[in-house]
Amino acid sequence: MTANEDRDIVLVDGAFNDLLNSIDYKTEEADNVLITRAFQLAKDAHKGVRRKTGEPYITHPIAVAQIVATEIGLGPTSIATALMHDVVEDSDYTLEDIENMFNPNIARLIDGLTKISGVVGMESSMQLENYRKMLLTISDDVRVILIKLADRLHNMRTMQGMPPHKQLKIASETLFIYAPLAHRLGLYSIKTELEDISLKYTEPEVFEELKDKMDALQKKDFEYLNKFTRKVSDELLKAGLKFDIKKRTKSIFSIRRKMRNQQVSFEEVYDKYAIRIILDTPLSSEKAECWKAYSVITENYSPNPSRLRDWISAPKSNGYESLHSTVMGPDGNWVEVQIRTKRMDEIAENGFAAHWKYKEDSSGSNQLDTWLRRIREFLDNPDNDSEDFIDNFKMNLFSSEIFVFTPRGEMVTLPKGATALDFAFDVHSEVGAHCLGTKVNGKLVPLSSPLKSGDQIEVLTSMKQEPKEDWLSFVKTGKAKQRIKQSLKKEKQLITGQGQMTLERKLKVLKLKSTHSNIQKLVNFFGLRTPEELYYKVGLGVIDNKKLREYARETAGLVNYFKRRIVKSNYAKQKSLDKNTKDNKDLMLVFGTDEHEMEYTLAKCCNPVPGDRVFGFVTTAEGLKVHRDDCPNAVLLQSRFANRTLKAKWVDKKGSMATINLFIEGMDRIGLVNDVTKVISSELSLNIKAISFSVDDGLFTGQLTIEVADKVALTDTIQNIKQLEGISTVSRVGKFS
Repeated sequence: MTANEDRDIVLVDGAFNDLLNSIDYKTEEADNVLITRAFQLAKDAHKGVRRKTGEPYITHPIAVAQIVATEIGLGPTSIATALMHDVVEDSDYTLEDIENMFNPNIARLIDGLTKISGVVGMESSMQLENYRKMLLTISDDVRVILIKLADRLHNMRTMQGMPPHKQLKIASETLFIYAPLAHRLGLYSIKTELEDISLKYTEPEVFEELKDKMDALQKKDFEYLNKFTRKVSDELLKAGLKFDIKKRTKSIFSIRRKMRNQQVSFEEVYDKYAIRIILDTPLSSEKAECWKAYSVITENYSPNPSRLRDWISAPKSNGYESLHSTVMGPDGNWVEVQIRTKRMDEIAENGFAAHWKYKEDSSGSNQLDTWLRRIREFLDNPDNDSEDFIDNFKMNLFSSEIFVFTPRGEMVTLPKGATALDFAFDVHSEVGAHCLGTKVNGKLVPLSSPLKSGDQIEVLTSMKQEPKEDWLSFVKTGKAKQRIKQSLKKEKQLITGQGQMTLERKLKVLKLKSTHSNIQKLVNFFGLRTPEELYYKVGLGVIDNKKLREYARETAGLVNYFKRRIVKSNYAKQKSLDKNTKDNKDLMLVFGTDEHEMEYTLAKCCNPVPGDRVFGFVTTAEGLKVHRDDCPNAVLLQSRFANRTLKAKWVDKKGSMATINLFIEGMDRIGLVNDVTKVISSELSLNIKAISFSVDDGLFTGQLTIEVADKVALTDTIQNIKQLEGISTVSRVGKFS
């Protein structure tokens, strides 16, 4: 046996023993036997295989099992499954072998994990049908996704050895599906870590900048937070409460999201820190003790009324219970205070895993049952085949929630932004379909009125009312959209059938036959896509006798007519292509692993410049587009359409110019505009394409459109403007509204 083999044995056995020791307090002898048998089988299945990072492959399943056991808190069946989660996919062992050697439960869980792995591999894209299959697997047994989340977390933790373009795809997919799933299941610590690691690979410069700022701030404010915590502890002890206090720092990803959503700087994010008060109290007095602690805090520190969040009276649907408030601490600094009990904290840390009881334990969770039932209802609908399926699904199952009430006082949970009409459809599909009006808190309001937590809604119906197409423009929930589309589809089918008969009759009058060839000519003549669209417009009366007679008159010259249209169309397309590539013909971008030169255009949503980290995306209508890695659309494109993205690399930056939009903010003073333009035009010799400035109560704002050669020039420009007296903010934006 070689020295390397000896080291591998020590490494693997040490990791497995650490796993057994970490769960010793909650497992019995039979559990340890099951887990050890699973380890031995997995070790045999992965014998001789190594990870890209160099260590034996079996260390990965052990690490996943460790996360499942200690960070999520699942039991022996799930731990054994985690150890064997790659066995069927990567070895000659079959599901039948697993079932015979262990039990049907473990075989079923491994089957679910194998299906997900096939659907969402480390290099594959999240396509519509694959997404549906994965979610159906989740709805069968939520342990499947909990183990898969552990698998993804360990892969993210050890992704440093992968090529950058693979890191970007995997991180984007994680932000798109896995982090929201972890959040929805209440796994907040895992969700936060997935988001932070993803940001590290999707926007590395931003991540490092924010991390450095947070590290510096923690050192600076450590004593301040300790001082605040000591004062709070003294007051809580005087009130006779038993508690622990934890200090928490806001995650880098959440700071980045707040900066982007609220258009504020790092310094303007005021709740970067939080303290968590964890009360030791019986279940019967939890609510009273939490409010008692809140009273103690707010007697000593002034609260921000708009920042109170009561998830004790109305817990989130993933089981999260806590009381949040932001108070003004000493020296004028805001501090977020979270108040919860030990039971609530366990649920907050481990989500449904803390109170979802499996067959290996006992009963289930009503809240998770409801969520899984909503998944099944959504996926079982045959009309869920549109491109907006994933977006609708994420809106309904991953979004923030509001709590509203029926006239009888029953609470209904809806996605944030849901309207009165969404409420009607949530009550029942037929109630929504025949909704004539709604009363919110006793007052008649439009169907499109957004609801807020605490509203009480009454629905007024009429059997004469039918769903209208404009309803689709404001409803938010998938259930409402599905029912409206179903109704409109039936109505459209009826009108289309009537239109077909009407068209045949009208063509007969015009002495034209309703042959397939003639129908297709009519479709082309009216600029439509399908014969069904033609029949529908005839049925509506949009295409009437007058228009059909025009067609009949021009039938003889139809060939020449279409030749003219084709020539004109090709000319317009070529002209557009010339315009888009004129300014960029000297840009030297290469694509793919073989670094080919290809025709492309720069995406207007993020305006890349030479030196930016970029990728290519193949569109269906406009060819190859180049986006920045930190483009607002990057996560969506990388995750949902990974098969249409290309690795891109700048190899030559000479002679190219790009148009960039800058937003400037500061305090107004005489000569400020002149100084800004002088820096750009005289000192940096850049071309200003557009410029506008405004002043409101002494606050100066400006919008500039300039041409720069590369990212270095752009950085110099921003830094030089920032150094001017009175300028507080200079930021690059995609485009001005």
